[in-house]
Amino acid sequence: METETATRWLTDAEQCAWRTHLEVNRLLTYQLERDLQPFGLTMNDYEILVNLSESEGVRMRMSDLASATLQSKSRLSHQITRMENADLVRRENCESDRRGLFAVLTDHGLETMRKVAPHHVGSVRRHFIDLLSPEALQELHKSLTPIAEHLRGQRGRP
Repeated sequence: METETATRWLTDAEQCAWRTHLEVNRLLTYQLERDLQPFGLTMNDYEILVNLSESEGVRMRMSDLASATLQSKSRLSHQITRMENADLVRRENCESDRRGLFAVLTDHGLETMRKVAPHHVGSVRRHFIDLLSPEALQELHKSLTPIAEHLRGQRGRP
């Protein structure tokens, strides 16, 4: 027997917090994208470069990179093709698994990261970090951590 539960509509305060979160998320993403444009990069490109630059051997299995960047394997494959054409990454076969592929940061990709990272960090500071007090940043981290943990646990679930 199916039990009907009443919808718990958002209170005015909850609605305000939710909509502010959505607006900040969209506006911040838009601004960070704009600040990467002079370098010919998108936020997705930059996220891939960061993941590869922080990985052992500046390489990751494509399936792991898709998971780390929350992209489908198909979408990541198209993204990597575009980044290969820009000589930022290359694909290599996986010796231990013939079906597996690695995305590998090229020398040009690593140099691009070194050049872009200071500008990106400056953008993050200008448009986010420096607008909050150290106490507010700590509270924000504390507030968002349970949400992040919950959502990580939901990955792959319907």
